[in-house]
Amino acid sequence: MKKVMGFWWLAAAVFSAVSLAATGASPNTVESDRTPQEFVPSWAKHAVWYQIFPERFRNGDPNNDPTVDDIVGADPVSPPKAWKVHPWGSDWYQLQDYERQNGEPDLPTHLLRRRYGGDLQGIIDKLDYLHDLGVNALYLNPIFTSPSLHKYDAESYHHVDPTFGPDPVGDRKMIATEDPLDPDTWVWTRADELALSLIDEAHKRDMRVIFDGVFNHMGINSFAFRDLKKNQAASPYKDWFDVISFDDEVKGTGFDYKGWFGFKSLPEFKEDDNGLVAGPRAYVFAATERWMNPKGKGAAYGVDGWRLDVAFCIAHNFWKDWRQHVKALNPEAFLTAEIVDTPENVQPYMQGDEFDGEMNYNFAFAAAEFLFNPGESAITASEFDQKLRALRNLYPPGVAYVVQNLFGSHDSNRIGSHIVNRGFMNFRDWSEYHQLSQVSQNPDYKVRKPNQKELELQKLFVILQMTYVGAPMVYYGDEVGMWGANDPGNRKPMVWDDIAYSDETYLPNGEKRAADNVAVNDDLLRFYKTLISVRRTHPALNIGHYKTLLADDEKGIFAFERRYKNERIWVVINASGRAQNVRLPSQANATDLISGATIANDEGVLSLSLAVSQGLVLKL
Repeated sequence: MKKVMGFWWLAAAVFSAVSLAATGASPNTVESDRTPQEFVPSWAKHAVWYQIFPERFRNGDPNNDPTVDDIVGADPVSPPKAWKVHPWGSDWYQLQDYERQNGEPDLPTHLLRRRYGGDLQGIIDKLDYLHDLGVNALYLNPIFTSPSLHKYDAESYHHVDPTFGPDPVGDRKMIATEDPLDPDTWVWTRADELALSLIDEAHKRDMRVIFDGVFNHMGINSFAFRDLKKNQAASPYKDWFDVISFDDEVKGTGFDYKGWFGFKSLPEFKEDDNGLVAGPRAYVFAATERWMNPKGKGAAYGVDGWRLDVAFCIAHNFWKDWRQHVKALNPEAFLTAEIVDTPENVQPYMQGDEFDGEMNYNFAFAAAEFLFNPGESAITASEFDQKLRALRNLYPPGVAYVVQNLFGSHDSNRIGSHIVNRGFMNFRDWSEYHQLSQVSQNPDYKVRKPNQKELELQKLFVILQMTYVGAPMVYYGDEVGMWGANDPGNRKPMVWDDIAYSDETYLPNGEKRAADNVAVNDDLLRFYKTLISVRRTHPALNIGHYKTLLADDEKGIFAFERRYKNERIWVVINASGRAQNVRLPSQANATDLISGATIANDEGVLSLSLAVSQGLVLKL
């Protein structure tokens, strides 16, 4: 109990007016364009985000690959009879020999057990690739110690998973010497040090890095839950989790607890009116400081912000207090939340006392309904304009410019596969969509590669994403043409040009199908690079004012202007499914920033010809 009381002191101390971490220069410095009414960091308006799922991005160090012992405690709980690190370039739905030895017919069981060996060294090795792509901000899915492939079942928040670093065995020996309740005993493992090196190398390239904070629950392997399960009501962690009952022969009860959305592998922290109760609250605050002010060296050496998992599952008061803690450590830290909900339910989180932005799924929903939904399920250009306007007006000043405008993520099917399967699911209908976009739930889901016509639709979204208000976020691999169904199909290993990949020739049920070649789509990659460069080099697309120019329901044309000082850029999108001619009044000539073509005005009119699924980005 003495150590628990020590955490009370720590929780109070983080609100001190003086912070040791508020020192050092920040990377990616931009001239401040924040008005007095705004609370968001200026750099986030200029961000082009890239989301990395670490286990599937790049295996930079085969010597740290996980073993079968490293997956104990992850779903599925039944131990495999045979197991090995999965071949990176193998056919996704083809079972390997070791998988067939397990004799299990359930495909999700096999896919959950797979590990490909992605690690932090792999991310470091590919920072130059990301820099060349043009992105300047990285969001990493969880990297903390965990037995699962996704790592949302953390063993701790203050250590990077040993299999992501160079010395898994040595790291675990170091961790065993700690008292988890006493931050003064926390060691810096070699995996932890590599995470700091990753941040440093990213900063050298003027790139920001944010970590995934999963503060609603931990995993059954966590130090706190293991002690609770062992010592029951005598555990110093007895008040950390939402325990339903303890082992009690007199009462006739067994140990039971609340898991996140019923998942017993994810025991939930206990909450009161202020959010997390004292024990886990203090631990989260201490872990936050560890990564934002590593070794007391200052904010310049730490993570640049956080993405908060299932933020809607934790009470507002916790986030208000935690924001004060974070901003005391680094006033320019960026806080973004996962809140998949209606706009009116998102709004309370974005008032300046909790988050700076969000993963903007509502933008993705509206874009899918306008660009991809077929027939009567599609919305008109004017309806699209109305939905976008409502989202811009939803937030206080500045927030609309920093929300992460995404489509695909680790929680949705990839944009290419969404387009292939458009017509039988609506992205906005989140619960039904999740079922219909998973092959285990929907045998009619098409797992084939997108064709050229479908890739042109993806490009049309990229034009919108890179020019509209808000910070675009690319899900790893979308830029090279990866495709895949919802979890786990959206978590395939990244496609690289120096790895040989088998064709995808299997269906989820094990039957053969027409072969799809797996390789980098160089044309799509060039298109992403072009559009990212256009955004990065034109301030109007980052911080410029927005105005709708045209919302033509009959022609399916949507056009808008971004303006900053003397720079004016017009974006024209043809979502009609057929070629269209458009006339826009203008006394200026224009250059299409995608093709380089010049369009001269004719007596005060720009006459534009747009092919099917074409967009123009015109600099006047």
